[in-house]
Amino acid sequence: MAVKHLILLIDDEQEIADVLNRAASSVFPEAEFMHVTSFAEAVSYLTGLAGRGPRLILLDRDLQSGLDGLDFLALLRQHPQGRLVPVIMLSASRNEQVAQKAYEQGANAFTTKPFSYADWKAYVQQLRAYWFQTATIPRLHFPKKSDS
Repeated sequence: MAVKHLILLIDDEQEIADVLNRAASSVFPEAEFMHVTSFAEAVSYLTGLAGRGPRLILLDRDLQSGLDGLDFLALLRQHPQGRLVPVIMLSASRNEQVAQKAYEQGANAFTTKPFSYADWKAYVQQLRAYWFQTATIPRLHFPKKSDS
């Protein structure tokens, strides 16, 4: 069985999770997406981790709630293990000011969401090629609360 690469997707749109899973099934079958839809769910996921954590985070800029992706990124970068996870900020637009703020807060990349299935498939292929075949990402272990 192929090794699964856990990727945390933080996006309020279920359709994004669906298209990522569908695209990955053909071009990155060893990817496993964990989908949460809000800032609160993302915080709960992060604080509840014990054991294997995500190798990569895809983080939507606009989570359609009071707190957004930039707020979660700031919180993540203060977490002892979370700060080590590469984060790719996703946005529906190419707003350079938002991109700059994302980089200032510790994002590893800022990308515009693809619009078609073919574009999402290419996006997933590029994620695989760079983050899992070219770059070296540490395997992080999140200790149980009693371990810390």
